[in-house]
Amino acid sequence: MGKELHRSVPADISRAASLYRSVCADLMRARARFGPDVVRYLDGLAARAHNTLYGTRAYRLAALWELVARDFPRTLRRRWRFFALASALFYLPLFFGLLGTLASADFASTILPPAQLGMMEEMYQQGFDAGRDVGEDSAMAGFYVLNNVGIAFRCFATGILFGIGSLFFSIYNGVVIGVTLGWVIRVGYGGNILTFICGHGPFELTAIVISAGAGLQMGWALVKTEGKTRLGSLRAQAHELGHLIMGAASMLLIAAGLEGYWSPSSLPPQVKWAASAVFSTLVILWLSLGGRGRKREAAK
Repeated sequence: MGKELHRSVPADISRAASLYRSVCADLMRARARFGPDVVRYLDGLAARAHNTLYGTRAYRLAALWELVARDFPRTLRRRWRFFALASALFYLPLFFGLLGTLASADFASTILPPAQLGMMEEMYQQGFDAGRDVGEDSAMAGFYVLNNVGIAFRCFATGILFGIGSLFFSIYNGVVIGVTLGWVIRVGYGGNILTFICGHGPFELTAIVISAGAGLQMGWALVKTEGKTRLGSLRAQAHELGHLIMGAASMLLIAAGLEGYWSPSSLPPQVKWAASAVFSTLVILWLSLGGRGRKREAAK
């Protein structure tokens, strides 16, 4: 079990930690009461237990890969209802904002300030044929990490308000993105903005929805406690929520890198759209097939 502890269920990890503490206590007593053979045996046992619990294995790339590539998509599929609900709460308002703005300019100004709409128009007016210098790309990549993580964090963390916060921010983000997209298309720069977002969008938007779904799951755990205290119900969901947030965070990091370097590059639109198709396919395969074929054996 030692080599696979990072993949164990929470109960097994807690039991292993409890046994380790017991061994340490026995070792202290043995040093005062027993001979060197007993002390040597318990010392070796404690050392092996310590390495299993606190060694570098759980922090190595292999363990992180296991979590992101297998545990994360498995958990997402197991909790697909929250993901589906979050998708509806995000994408339906997005299309509402998009179509409303395309139908009426006044609609957009009731959602976003004219100054912000003007800034979006100016941002995409020139396109990205000339690209950007490396320094600006690096600065923007850092900004996108903070911005994307902030959006996803709000979608998730506000789920502690019995899911209401996650519901609100899903709808709000969908409307704002839809209005922004609709406005830039309306003023004639739709090709520029669509080509810009097509690369990082599959990762970024999916991660935001996953974060919101995790927030809804957290909120539901506080509503439907199944006989536990609210804190106990929340703790029971912590393992799965950790998988979802780590997976979403990895997608946001990928999105930020693409948004900082790939999306504003001077590559032809055809190349960016072809890459978008590849990225979208990878996301679908990752979430739908990741972790299949390897059943976790909880008894081990």
